[in-house]
Amino acid sequence: MKAVLAALAILASGATVAADAPPEPRRSEIVNMVRQDCGSCHGLTMKGGLGPPLVPQAVAQKDPELMRAIILNGLRGTPMPPWRPFLSDDEAMFVVQLLKKGLPDER
Repeated sequence: MKAVLAALAILASGATVAADAPPEPRRSEIVNMVRQDCGSCHGLTMKGGLGPPLVPQAVAQKDPELMRAIILNGLRGTPMPPWRPFLSDDEAMFVVQLLKKGLPDER
């Protein structure tokens, strides 16, 4: 509940936050985490599964701050876990930006 209230306060303020991409190798670690860990529920192609789709078209209208709050704090009563132990606030916003533009092609 606190996370939702914090996200609503940020939304009400009109503030938006952009994150710089983390330096390598952390950037690659995060992209891999999104593919593998997020993909285990949201589908390896992010087109949905146990969790909803996370392709750019599906998240285009979603508020970035709310998405970051969900990534960091999870969603109680759902299988969405909190990723705060593994990601900083800026790294979570980087994940949001990745999802909004689409994951880079695998190399």
